[in-house]
Amino acid sequence: MTKAFDAIVVGARCAGSPTAMLLARAGHRVLVVVHATFPSDTLSTHILHPLGAATLSKWGLLDRLAATACPPIHTYAFDFGSFTIAGAPGTNEGPVAYCPRRTILDKLLVDAAAQSGAEIREGFAVKEVLLQDGHVVGIRGSSKDGEFIERARVVVGADGRRSSVARAVQPAHYDEKPPLLAAYYTYWSGLPMDGRFENYIRDKRGSVVAPTHEGLTMVLVGWPYAEFAQCKKDIEGNYLKTIELAPVFAERLRGAKREARFAGVAVPNYFRKPYGPGWALVGDAGYNRDFITGQGIMDALHDAELCAAALDRAFCGTQPFAAAMREYQRTRDARVKAMYEYTCQLATLEPPPPAMQQLFGAGHQNQVAMDAFARMNAGTISPAEFFAPQNVNAIMAAA
Repeated sequence: MTKAFDAIVVGARCAGSPTAMLLARAGHRVLVVVHATFPSDTLSTHILHPLGAATLSKWGLLDRLAATACPPIHTYAFDFGSFTIAGAPGTNEGPVAYCPRRTILDKLLVDAAAQSGAEIREGFAVKEVLLQDGHVVGIRGSSKDGEFIERARVVVGADGRRSSVARAVQPAHYDEKPPLLAAYYTYWSGLPMDGRFENYIRDKRGSVVAPTHEGLTMVLVGWPYAEFAQCKKDIEGNYLKTIELAPVFAERLRGAKREARFAGVAVPNYFRKPYGPGWALVGDAGYNRDFITGQGIMDALHDAELCAAALDRAFCGTQPFAAAMREYQRTRDARVKAMYEYTCQLATLEPPPPAMQQLFGAGHQNQVAMDAFARMNAGTISPAEFFAPQNVNAIMAAA
């Protein structure tokens, strides 16, 4: 029997909608099912680093985001207490970052997928991933319109860490690390940021500050995961105590007004094999890292591009499915591995090793080095490149 769809994408946020959009643009028949309705919020650091913004630009979507009055971010500043490293995170092609509310960004991406020809079904609960002789062949689910069975050549799980697709196919996990950091964030008015994304790094504590939509500023604080249960007993008190570790910023915050409840999260770190017979995983469903470096949205966009390109080759018959998806996995892992390790190291909130502290101290008055540090934390360049002996020696020699 001919399957109705080339791909069914489960999930429609920063990984699912772009995957569907790109497949539909390539001429494939795509169904997107998602439990949420849009606009709606989700736990997120919101950070869209410059290379992620450049990807939106390539897809013709960055102007749509800019039109929502999302403030651009041109400087990343890292306050270590005794000194601050402040630099430009982008490149000529992608000079600025953004911190969009997910209510706005995700709706923009869903609309782009629909406009590209994908069929979108919001408010759809997937009840079962259908398997036949070990091969995924479709889904069974329901919405307000009733119960449905839909079939496709491939079912793509873009439904996050708790992916129903991943749960059904039980993919292999590797390079796993437990939750390392716990954080809470909220939004403040009256806290202008002048295009800056600020980080405050203290012993076993950290804060992140970024401007977002509607004149609001997101302020996130983090603690080691081992202290999560204790800190939850007084979220506001512990949040404000962490802010006070950076007195200059704490004084700025005292003139601001909190506009929302606290939202909190702690996440595991893992890679999952992102494909198998009749299925694929994209975004957090296939790979997750701590939020301390804010890589999630950018990674989701890049994963979507890689996965859609691989599926397109398989659907068009230019490459066997297994070979195309092996290439997707290999490329994904190579791109993010160094950042994954760096992120997990940062997420412990342990003081940097002495050699790294010496490097940071040497670089904080060298604008070229500070720009490189900002770009490394933005994922514009790899940590492997920043910490390469040749680069380290150049920074130390210039000190």
